[in-house]
Amino acid sequence: MALVLFVALPLHAQNPTQIVQTAVNTELAASRNDHSLWKYRDEQRDANKVSIVVQTAKGSVKRLIERNGAPLTAAEAQAEGARIQSTIHDPEKMAKQRRDGASDDKNAAELLNMLPTAFLWKIANENGDSVTLTFYPNPDFSPPDMESRVLSAMAGDLVVDKKQHRIKTISGKLVRDVTFGWGLLGRMKQGGTFRVERRELKPGLWQITETHVNIVGKALLFKNIGQQQDEVQTDFIQVPADTTLEQAAEMSKEKH
Repeated sequence: MALVLFVALPLHAQNPTQIVQTAVNTELAASRNDHSLWKYRDEQRDANKVSIVVQTAKGSVKRLIERNGAPLTAAEAQAEGARIQSTIHDPEKMAKQRRDGASDDKNAAELLNMLPTAFLWKIANENGDSVTLTFYPNPDFSPPDMESRVLSAMAGDLVVDKKQHRIKTISGKLVRDVTFGWGLLGRMKQGGTFRVERRELKPGLWQITETHVNIVGKALLFKNIGQQQDEVQTDFIQVPADTTLEQAAEMSKEKH
């Protein structure tokens, strides 16, 4: 379980921005301290593909098992196995995968840090397990880069687990067009939406389980999110910390 290196006030003693700041602090602490690894089924509905993903400390193995609703043929499965073997024995490819992952983590942390100040917050409702907050752009926020310009043009909802101060759901909608270089370098169109669902898989261990994005334009929003994405991850099984890439390749063949 991640160690949270601060004292969080009870939710009833916090204003909306404090609730968000506490959740952000908790998520950042968890990101630093949670080194759990997982095997899961990854359904990319936008691409009509299903894969089995197995994480290791040195990278992930992703094996395609279905395309357009049908299992791979024997020849396709053989080619997929060859591709995986080629990838995991290529130090440059695995190093790039790790660099890309580290870059995603950095971007996610930077955007998380902006949540309390990029928006104005209000408590929408509260139940026994969670509190739902609504957010809309803070006119006094000055976004420092392209990603934060997109983020700061969103309005939506954030659901926080009350006991653990973890983010359960975040969803938003672009309330205005976002242009880059007066529209010459890119444009994100008003009305685009995103929703990310997270779930506690084991005590204190949370993972993204659904990602739904429908944004027209060019920009990076959150970790592992593209501009058009409809992805659901299920059947999570925790993987031993010392799992090798070769073992992960074998595990990816196994059905749940």
